[in-house]
Amino acid sequence: MRYKKVIAGLFSLGCIVLLSAFARLTEDPVQHIIIQLNKWMSTHPQEDVYLQLDKPYYTAGSDIWFKAYITAGSSHQLSGISGVLNVELIDDRDSVKQQLKLPIVSGLTWGDFPLPDTLKEGNYRIRAYTNWMRNAGEVYFFDKAITINNVITNQVLTETDYNYSNQNGTQQVNAHIKYTNMDGTAYVGIPVTYQVQAGDKNIANGKGQTDANGNLNISFNNLKGSKGERIITDLKLTDKTSVKKIILVKANSANVDVQFFPEGGNMVAGNETKMAFKAVAADGLGVEIKGVITDSDNKQVAAFSSNQLGMGVFNFKPENGKIYKATITYTDGSVNTINLPATVNSGYTLTVDADSDNINVKIAPGAEVEKSTSTTEVISLIAQSRGAICFAGKSNAGSKSFNTIIPKSKFPTGIVQFTLFNSSGEPLNERLVFIKNHDELKLNIAADKQEYAPRQKVKIELNTKNKNSEPVVGSFSVAVTNESQMPADENESSILSGLLLTTDIRGYIEQPGYYFAHDDKKANADLDVLMLTQGYHRFEWKQVLADDFAPVAYAPEKSLQISGRLKNLLGKPVANGKVTLFTANQGVFMIDTVTDSEGRFTFKNLIFKDSIRFLIQGRSAKDHKNLQVELDNVQQRVGDNKNAPDLQVNVSSEISPYLKNSKAAYENGIKNGTINNSIALKEVVIKDTKIQAIKTSSNLNGPGNADQIIMPDVLSGCANIADCLQGRISGVIFRNDTPFSTRSLNRPMQIILDGVYVDGVVLSSLNPNDVSSVEVLRSIQYTSIYGGRGGNGVLIITTKAGNGSYSYQQYTPGVITFMPKGYSKVREFYSPKYDDPKLNSKIPDLRSTIYWKPNIITDKEGKASFEFFNADTKGTYRVVVEGIDDNGNLGRQVYRYKVE
Repeated sequence: MRYKKVIAGLFSLGCIVLLSAFARLTEDPVQHIIIQLNKWMSTHPQEDVYLQLDKPYYTAGSDIWFKAYITAGSSHQLSGISGVLNVELIDDRDSVKQQLKLPIVSGLTWGDFPLPDTLKEGNYRIRAYTNWMRNAGEVYFFDKAITINNVITNQVLTETDYNYSNQNGTQQVNAHIKYTNMDGTAYVGIPVTYQVQAGDKNIANGKGQTDANGNLNISFNNLKGSKGERIITDLKLTDKTSVKKIILVKANSANVDVQFFPEGGNMVAGNETKMAFKAVAADGLGVEIKGVITDSDNKQVAAFSSNQLGMGVFNFKPENGKIYKATITYTDGSVNTINLPATVNSGYTLTVDADSDNINVKIAPGAEVEKSTSTTEVISLIAQSRGAICFAGKSNAGSKSFNTIIPKSKFPTGIVQFTLFNSSGEPLNERLVFIKNHDELKLNIAADKQEYAPRQKVKIELNTKNKNSEPVVGSFSVAVTNESQMPADENESSILSGLLLTTDIRGYIEQPGYYFAHDDKKANADLDVLMLTQGYHRFEWKQVLADDFAPVAYAPEKSLQISGRLKNLLGKPVANGKVTLFTANQGVFMIDTVTDSEGRFTFKNLIFKDSIRFLIQGRSAKDHKNLQVELDNVQQRVGDNKNAPDLQVNVSSEISPYLKNSKAAYENGIKNGTINNSIALKEVVIKDTKIQAIKTSSNLNGPGNADQIIMPDVLSGCANIADCLQGRISGVIFRNDTPFSTRSLNRPMQIILDGVYVDGVVLSSLNPNDVSSVEVLRSIQYTSIYGGRGGNGVLIITTKAGNGSYSYQQYTPGVITFMPKGYSKVREFYSPKYDDPKLNSKIPDLRSTIYWKPNIITDKEGKASFEFFNADTKGTYRVVVEGIDDNGNLGRQVYRYKVE
């Protein structure tokens, strides 16, 4: 495999093994540990993805622009492993709304998501991964929570607070909802109906009316074990219009979980112990606490208080036979007591401290180990970063304790895992440490002036250098926004937190950008506490040392490919069968291959655009046709949102100027013809019992939003579906089983079968008994969302087996048609040039993203420049540049200027 050669080169640029302060590495178990870890990394090289977005939040009708950096190895060099990146936009119900496939060139790619103006507002997430990354699991994918508002159809904003109470032993959730318009005017005396959902289950419903301040109170009982709760309210603004608002329930209790973590994993009696702790509320966010530690004699031995993220650390020396408790005081004044981990006599304490230049490691035995007369026990210490060993050594035989000092310069910037092993090679203690070598790129951004006028040209010079002040060649991306309208969090995620921190740790990290936006004593101490409370599980030592490697299930994708298996009607593989791939969408294209002994086939090195329909035909070596063609399932499942605590309940009042500006920009664009989006649908509640029956429909307007719906009770007694539908659909006639709208008889209607665009010939082979529903879209209200394809009407067919993401269909033995995900078209960000006299200067320029460029390359002198024109909006403009050089060094810089 070629990717093994790639990672071998990465190892040569990784950590250096040190032997100082330990015996020479001439025998097991250390040699065995090194060999096994290197073997594991050669077959499981680590690949990571980071996306820079153009702004922190969005509105329907706009675009999400992004640049992707794909890196590998401990040095974070641009990856040569994969050639295809998957990027997905996922809604709050874990449904993929848009998906892109992008070609990776030298570890880089970029693209965008155009957000339709019909998109429902709410919490979304952007997920990015390569096929190779699927081997490590989705917990290591790039995954970022974002909010998308719909200011086009939205007439209502909500602000919700929650509190909790106990009613007859059952915990109750009380929601206080305030309804206003965008100007802050309350909706007074408006009838509201609501339901509370947990997953797909309704757990409460009712109705009420907003009070004189636009408030509504809703209470419901907390169901233990439930998640994904949300409140769906319908405001009846007029007799014909109801506006739906979906409000997230992030927490269904006021409980706070507090955990204590002894450094290295053990609280050893008689040894000074560094004890970290973490307090997490039910919504997943840290909460501040304070308290004291007392022993079995009720004697106070330590006091503690957390930082702003609910974490902290304290030192004390536990004694043998004593039990320790923590008395915790919460911000509301309530008090709780919990036990600390049990004290042990055996084992070791692993203490790691960092000063400005060195890592100080101290290993101390417990009382039982100290008393042992054994002179043969040897303990080993391994330090690795992203699979590359940076330090390895072992004690002299009989040594019970030792210290060592390791220069920080021997470690790469990022997370280093220290592990202590016994003589048998079993892991005893573990400690994560974050190394800051301050080797990030120095980005100097300078504009030709500090203050500009609206629509004035801005020219910016970028000068990049490494830590040695040497110019570097690198790839960078830049985003410019109006900070006065779109305030950004200074602790926002960045390329530094994305590739140095969150890619290596499982679980949620609150405000990861905080640890890089600040480089002071407090931030660095907080980062060390994070290392003490967060786990590292890229691999398990026991499996690695036992040669028990997980099989590689997903190979690196260098290009697009289509694979599957050819079987006979009994399900047995057909060896040496002939498989033909055919399409006529981009001119006639046909290619053949032969199945292996297991009936498998693969078409590699394909290049095709999105929305291309293919036909695959399988024949045996003797040209038998009655076969089955099965394609591999390449769809990655969508699991729980690891960043769920970042989801927003309320639209912040701080972004109200952005929302107003976005609405004005959209309305001006429609008025002046610069926006050609679909007609925005109002958020009207449609009450129809048929909707539940077709909930798996792929209708982009939403299930049931159609001019006519045909249900399965009328689809019987016919040879095919076309015969059943003939005469039952208003304004539609069938010619040779192909539907035509009476409004346009020159071109057939578009047929969508379980989400796949198919031809009319499919209807002749579709069993009516397999159909769950048929939705007919003829009016522009429903067809506009499909663009040109919907111009002659759309017929949406949902089968009983379909799930809204239909991948392929076999209509005759040995032949399937399907539409795989091809390369997405990469668009260029539009930036007006106001020095062009042909440009209409009367149209208001209300861009929210002023400028976006993903492919800035510095020259051998480390220099690059770019220029753009300001919009009409005044304020402080924020320029964010991020990027990487050829050696994997990362850089980020923020620059501001005024527009008056």
